[in-house]
Amino acid sequence: MQLYNKLSAKERAELIEKAGKDRMTISFYKYAHIGNPEILRNHLFINWDSIEVLGRIYVSYEGINAQLSVPAENFNTFKEHLDTISFLENVRLNVAIEQDNKSFLKLKVKVRDKIVADGLNDENFDVTDKGTHVAAAKFNELLDDENTILVDMRNHYESEIGHFQGAITPDVDTFRESLPIIEDDLKEHKEDKNLVMYCTGGIRCEKASAYFKHKGFQKVYQLEGGIINYARQVESQNLENKFIGKNFVFDHRRGERISDDIIANCHQCGNPCDTHVNCANEACHLLFIQCESCAENMNECCSADCKEIHSLPKEVQKELRKGKEVSNKIFKKGRSEVLKYKK
Repeated sequence: MQLYNKLSAKERAELIEKAGKDRMTISFYKYAHIGNPEILRNHLFINWDSIEVLGRIYVSYEGINAQLSVPAENFNTFKEHLDTISFLENVRLNVAIEQDNKSFLKLKVKVRDKIVADGLNDENFDVTDKGTHVAAAKFNELLDDENTILVDMRNHYESEIGHFQGAITPDVDTFRESLPIIEDDLKEHKEDKNLVMYCTGGIRCEKASAYFKHKGFQKVYQLEGGIINYARQVESQNLENKFIGKNFVFDHRRGERISDDIIANCHQCGNPCDTHVNCANEACHLLFIQCESCAENMNECCSADCKEIHSLPKEVQKELRKGKEVSNKIFKKGRSEVLKYKK
């Protein structure tokens, strides 16, 4: 039985283009006790592959974290299947603000130790004793309260292109780095301030809120459904939008616009820009911000060295990469010294 992708990303993209049918980009998560993640992984792959679901899904003993692309015509079938899984019945689905039929080009369901790499020992605290979930209207109220401290639980390259007004945005590369920093910075306000957190879809805040309650914070809140759900509620309820810029997303789109503000700049020339790209040199693949002009001048690369390598024949590039670490283990998102205007 097929439990792997038979088509390459390029072949899949061509099929999607040829089909000409709309797809929906969706994300969801759920913390739950899963006895055998491998069995669930195989079950999901078999059922979702049959209805052309694509995406990146992590399954572990603690739950599931999923970002998906589903054919619009198969959405009801997909939802019906989710509802047959007890802990996923009526799970909240965050539908992307901006749709792209090619947001994902492969189905990857992986078993991981955790659904989010947080570096925490979950045996030390109750992960189900989480903070209070608040919808967009209440979230805006809290932001207007002078006793509120608002914290962005995402990484530097995410908050760089968009964040809530007045938010603390930790300069970190990973979620696990942010937890001790935030705890130390706010230790004097464990009882007198509202600790309000947000992230992309809510999953990081779910764990962080339980962690900070364990550490003694008394008034812990999290934005329900994250930025994605907030943007939809703001529009449907005609609320004030307190988010400025783009929301970084972990698919081929790399971002969806929430407001017209451009708060970042091209890492190569410094001009206003909030478009994330990956360096075209496959041996580098650095994630950074690049404007159209620099993309043309640099052949979509982050440096002169990468531009020179990218201009070589494909076979020569492959030879140069042989025996080296895979790119996703060696690059730092937006941290390279070759980027003159990096954050």
